[in-house]
Amino acid sequence: MAFGIKKSFFGRLQEKIEDVILMRPEIDEDMLDELEEVLIISDIGMETTMKITGKLREDIKRLRISDPEGVKQQIKLIIRDLIDKGDEHKLTEETPLIILVIGVNGGGKTTSIAKIAYKLKNQGKSVLLAAADTFRAAAGEQLEVWGNRIGVNVIKHKEGADPSAVIYDSIQSAKARKIDVLICDTAGRLQTKKNLMTELDKMNKVISREYPEARRETLLVLDAATGKNAISQAKEFGEITQLTGIILTKLDGTAKGGIVITISDEFQMPVKFIGVGEGLDDLKEFDPAEFAEAIFEENNNA
Repeated sequence: MAFGIKKSFFGRLQEKIEDVILMRPEIDEDMLDELEEVLIISDIGMETTMKITGKLREDIKRLRISDPEGVKQQIKLIIRDLIDKGDEHKLTEETPLIILVIGVNGGGKTTSIAKIAYKLKNQGKSVLLAAADTFRAAAGEQLEVWGNRIGVNVIKHKEGADPSAVIYDSIQSAKARKIDVLICDTAGRLQTKKNLMTELDKMNKVISREYPEARRETLLVLDAATGKNAISQAKEFGEITQLTGIILTKLDGTAKGGIVITISDEFQMPVKFIGVGEGLDDLKEFDPAEFAEAIFEENNNA
């Protein structure tokens, strides 16, 4: 199956859409109303759902779609177009590159950093990690364990140290070693939003001052299993700092794929990676066309 995702990821959404479309004798307003309900309960927001079904209504008339299979194929195309942000889905290839990774604790931030580092290292790039989440107990040690496992160095200070000081030292080290990519962990204290905003602003100023020539990415890690909470986090973090993309984790469980569609549409934000398992290789680059196809893939049983 696409992305190596288990049936549970798309199962419910796929089956319910097919129940609505393929089990009805004709295309009518009742079918479209039922379809709206299915999309809304699949973690697709109200506004995005209305956009999908509104476009579907137009396309049914414009293209004179008269059979259920045609409706199914058209929904696939609409979803694909809605989530496709072009080249923005790809991590920039230019180096030196600094990636700030943000997100609440427990969302898979540290493991996502390790998986990105592993992926980049396998591409032949040199990578350095900065343990700038000095607020959470043992966060630096956890990142160091991952660094040792994948053979990547980690710059860390003692717990409670100034995160910007970690960024400063990491930049100096990256420049001295001519490192291609510096990936920075950050604190996930969304409950103290003002402090977090100040902290991230300070980090960005240090990066701009000390390494102005470096390319930048700011990636938000969201746990797909939290559903609408992930949507709220995307909104709140987006107010704190300028994001360049989303890493959506834990899509290997019972999470519903609708959250990808909502985030892509409501926030006009590209999903860069999706996490589909615990292994180092289980962070996949996001492909909109493959994702849309997977929703309706027959016999999802991977």
